[in-house]
Amino acid sequence: MSLLDCFCTSRTQVESLRPEKQSETSIHQHLVDVPAFSQLPPSTRAKDVICSTNVSHYELQVEIGRGFDNLTTVHLARHTPTGTLVTVKITNLENCTDERLKALQKAVILSHFFRHPNITTYWTVFTVGSWLWVISPFMAYGSASQLLKTYFPEGMSETLIRNILFGAVRGLSYLHQNGCIHRSIKASHILISGDGLVTLSGLSHLHSLVKHGQRHRAVYDFPQFSTSVQPWLSPELLRQDLHGYNVKSDIYSVGITACELASGQVPFQDMHRTQMLLQKLKGPPYSPLDVSISRMKNSRSGVDSGIGESVLVSSGTRTGNSDRLQTPSSKTFSPAFFSLVQLCLQQDPEKRPSASSLLSHVFFRQPYFEFL
Repeated sequence: MSLLDCFCTSRTQVESLRPEKQSETSIHQHLVDVPAFSQLPPSTRAKDVICSTNVSHYELQVEIGRGFDNLTTVHLARHTPTGTLVTVKITNLENCTDERLKALQKAVILSHFFRHPNITTYWTVFTVGSWLWVISPFMAYGSASQLLKTYFPEGMSETLIRNILFGAVRGLSYLHQNGCIHRSIKASHILISGDGLVTLSGLSHLHSLVKHGQRHRAVYDFPQFSTSVQPWLSPELLRQDLHGYNVKSDIYSVGITACELASGQVPFQDMHRTQMLLQKLKGPPYSPLDVSISRMKNSRSGVDSGIGESVLVSSGTRTGNSDRLQTPSSKTFSPAFFSLVQLCLQQDPEKRPSASSLLSHVFFRQPYFEFL
């Protein structure tokens, strides 16, 4: 268990404030009004990060979630010496197989070495008997998935989607530049702090392209415990052929996540696993966002211009094969958003943009359209 020995990282603390019960409108207004949302550095109001490995220093408040195939419980806790609210993840190592232990070790080690504001920070990791405790900043708004379930069951506005995805893609670009494939991009792995910082979690699925000092062009390893994330995985990753997959596989997952945030539904979620696999491998004859252009103005380039145009999501019935999203009939999206989704979901991974180039897509620029 030496790889799970405790360590403290000298990072700046994120402000830990749980929002009170708020309406969908107030939550949305707060998040979209934060300047440079998703790029803000962690709050510096607390002087030091929490490095205590004394279990008595943490007063568990309430269980706020589960993870790692329900082997990990996630708690809101208070660090009693400072009064700071933190997130505590507790895992019984005796219930973990060797593969799961390796995955935990990977997440702990990588969080220690990665230094980027959009990658999840672990402040302290230690063991109490057979229990692994991971202390990290309290992300007051939880995950994007929790926001969907609590405040936006029919999907978020395009402005909010832009802010959340931009932070996630920034973190993803950093991982790719360091030769890593995330392999588990989805709304539940995008966390949002009280002061608007977006971070990527789910590092236990991450895979490095760098082996023995050399960076390989492709990976042939199938992620462990991948059943739950299959709706977000790319066709080439699921195909498992001699071509393998690379960082462009994550870009496909960004496209699926964009659809998830826009509609509150996960594409392929209701499909039988075999049907989903076959559908992805042959290439969808539909768009996961069942869209039709409702009005085009001052444009010659269709969905790519994003100027004075919008895309109306259709009324939201599912086909018999459950191959379309349910979306509210009044929901509107710009051609730029439609373009982003199309680019990310290209069947050929070489036709998808890199994470760094995706950040310059017109969708992520300042507001340039009006909702109808």
